[in-house]
Amino acid sequence: MLGNFFEYFLETGSNEGRLAVLGATSGDTGSAAIYGLRGKKGIDCIILFPRGRVSPIQERQMTTVQDSNIHCVAVEGTFDDCQDLVKASFNSPEFRDRVKLGAVNSINWCRVLAQTTYYFWSYLRVTDDPAFKDAKVGFSVPTGNFGDILAGFYSKQMGLPVGKLIVATNENDILHRFFTKGEYHREPIQHSISPSMDICVSSNFERYLFFLAGNDSSKLAEWMKNFEETKKLTISGEFLERAQNDFTSARADTQMTLDTIREYSDKYGYVLCPHAAVGVNAIHQTGDVNETMVSLATAHEGKFPAAVKRAVDPLPTPPEQLANLLDLPTRVSECPNDLKAVQDFMQQRIEERMASASA
Repeated sequence: MLGNFFEYFLETGSNEGRLAVLGATSGDTGSAAIYGLRGKKGIDCIILFPRGRVSPIQERQMTTVQDSNIHCVAVEGTFDDCQDLVKASFNSPEFRDRVKLGAVNSINWCRVLAQTTYYFWSYLRVTDDPAFKDAKVGFSVPTGNFGDILAGFYSKQMGLPVGKLIVATNENDILHRFFTKGEYHREPIQHSISPSMDICVSSNFERYLFFLAGNDSSKLAEWMKNFEETKKLTISGEFLERAQNDFTSARADTQMTLDTIREYSDKYGYVLCPHAAVGVNAIHQTGDVNETMVSLATAHEGKFPAAVKRAVDPLPTPPEQLANLLDLPTRVSECPNDLKAVQDFMQQRIEERMASASA
């Protein structure tokens, strides 16, 4: 959807007819952006991902795309490092204007807006059953970057009859600590079996904090300034009470996640991916296993064979689309965790592609 919007407006001459989309991914957003932007006229798509911290299949979903406008970049560091490079680039006005910088992940409001459709569609499917036509529908959302569940929160604000919103985290539990103790304290990343959630600072969380602060931009600026300086944001009293009224949370570590994958495979013949299993485990922890609770599944289990095999052996046959990735050639570049190096790489690749296109 967004790729088509971009291409349409660029062809009208908007933004001087070109756009450099820069994104950071912890695994899934990158391939979605790449497939949405591949071959689009006037667009370069540069996706940063942490080297060795996405699954091999997730990496191949990105690096097997051979279109000349797609540039996959493995960065030495974590997803948070990649995300910081993206934010710093947007905060560099001269570079931003020179390359015509744009965003496609949840930095772009359109991403969050599109995700609201998950909640409306799911609500309508649950309430198709006459027994639940007047019910509020709850959602458990495995999350690290707080984008998908924020879309659920906005859906509720728009009037959708949403019950509980459960923030489900893995060992990287900054969000769980916030909603249980009011402590949004940055800690080192822990490498887990659900790598798309291995995030220690959630880029979308600032949007919720703005709401929590009563849409007071000065209060939000004070909170974020303090967080940038101390790596800690602590709330209590009325603010914490309001946050806990908006969201419930739970944390599932690796063993709990594996136990859930094994249990659902044995009992129901359904193999959960490690991220989806975190969301399912959360509803068991909070006692919300019922017909009006939806647990969002974020990826196919075939993307994470090494992790899933620790709970389910033998593995199910992977989908043909994923299996075929193993035989395709790949194209990937590497950059250090350095802003100038990444920006120089972008500039060079954009110039090379534009020169080739005009030849």
